[in-house]
Amino acid sequence: MSTTPSWHDKLLGGFRRTSDRLLGNLAGLGAARLDDETLDEIEEALIASDLGPETAGRIRQRLSEGLYERNMEELGIRLVVAEEIEKTLAKVARPLEIEAFPRPQVILVIGVNGSGKTTTIAKLAHWLTEQDYAVMLAAGDTFRAAAIGQLATWAERVGVPIISGKEGGDAAGIVFEAVKQATAIGTDVLIVDTAGRLQNKRELMDELSKIRRVLGRLNPAAPHDVLLVLDATTGQNALSQIEVFQKDAGVTGLVMTKLDGTARGGVLVAAAERYGLPIHAIGVGEGMGDLRPFDPNEVSRIIAGVDTVRK
Repeated sequence: MSTTPSWHDKLLGGFRRTSDRLLGNLAGLGAARLDDETLDEIEEALIASDLGPETAGRIRQRLSEGLYERNMEELGIRLVVAEEIEKTLAKVARPLEIEAFPRPQVILVIGVNGSGKTTTIAKLAHWLTEQDYAVMLAAGDTFRAAAIGQLATWAERVGVPIISGKEGGDAAGIVFEAVKQATAIGTDVLIVDTAGRLQNKRELMDELSKIRRVLGRLNPAAPHDVLLVLDATTGQNALSQIEVFQKDAGVTGLVMTKLDGTARGGVLVAAAERYGLPIHAIGVGEGMGDLRPFDPNEVSRIIAGVDTVRK
């Protein structure tokens, strides 16, 4: 008899490679006197695990308290790592709130091609419909016919309406029509897909600016959210993407995907530490329910190899 894995089980599996990498980097560094040399090695191990220099430096400082006075087993080091990761993630782990009035709340979803943007939109729509919100999609990535078709397939699967046009069409015009229809039928949330061809950065940013202007004419508060989808498998490159999109596209929050396919999930912590943007959800699988908000305590202890969650 098969049972559906719990979200905790999915997190354990999703972060397994990340945790294994961190524990491998820390292996043999416990049970030693915490002198400067050992602390340097621990800090280097944390940076090598993609946690970022800021978090690694803070953990080093925390471990240095009581320097030369005691030994610390590896488990003790991992507990400190978990506590410091939790502090970082607790500042940014915020579920997306649907509170715009008048409706719809317009969510602009951006990200480079291959980041998992389209499937993230579908999973986000599924999560919102499970909470009884009425959702509509808008296929604003008119650069690729495949993107339009893929989003339409997902919309049918999730059971939500979609407004789309032809390849090469005017993305802003599609978004305009989507807002009109969403408003007319009382939709709670309109999720807008956008092109992700960062290699043509200026064209992409001009198109996003045009979409924002159109939305602003219909509702001065729109878009209410600009979500950047990041692929965790790209590691430090994900941080570069935040830099670009935050500057040019007004990012309000992040979604980190593909954490189950990488040993570089520590970049979740580095992104939180460096940019402080809300991280609304994480993805740890291909299933419709594998994207959702997260508990900082749970995730931090899994990453650090301390699986038991405090109650």
